[in-house]
Amino acid sequence: MYEYISGKIAGLTPATAIIEAGSIGYFLHISLNTYSAVNGQQTVKLFLHQVVREDAHLLYGFADHDERELFRLLISVSGIGSSTALMMLSSLTPDEIRKAILEENVNLLKSIKGIGAKTAQRVIIDLKDKIGKLPASDQILMTGADNTIRDEALSALVMLGFTRKNVEKEIDKILKSNPGVTVEQMIKTALKSL
Repeated sequence: MYEYISGKIAGLTPATAIIEAGSIGYFLHISLNTYSAVNGQQTVKLFLHQVVREDAHLLYGFADHDERELFRLLISVSGIGSSTALMMLSSLTPDEIRKAILEENVNLLKSIKGIGAKTAQRVIIDLKDKIGKLPASDQILMTGADNTIRDEALSALVMLGFTRKNVEKEIDKILKSNPGVTVEQMIKTALKSL
């Protein structure tokens, strides 16, 4: 399984990207949100999701880890494939999708091409608990170094056996109260309270 690709943008459309890495051009399907995030950049790092079918090996690229995780949750719902999940992420932002699921807003989900009433209800039923109790607007948005530190600490603590949801809450609390924290300090602090 591939985690991410880092390289030069060799081609970009609102639905696809060609990333040149190691003298190879990788064709990725992307959402409109990812397109907006990377448009105008020379080099990018995209998080990947690979789908292997009988007739094709497909790569999906996402500007951030969060969008990829939501994509993976969406395709876990019966009746939603990769194309439909990408359509959802192109029609609404990840925060809007989360909010619609948490507030059980069937009409907003139905407004997405390819999503009917039954599928919208299935998405809400299957994902409401997985999305979490926090409204999307309360989530801390981090960029740059804070995001790298957060990801490294999150990975380390999950590998130690803690549940991802609990770790994310704890890390967000630590970052909010201690913005200049290092990865090591964050892990030590989180271990005391988990």
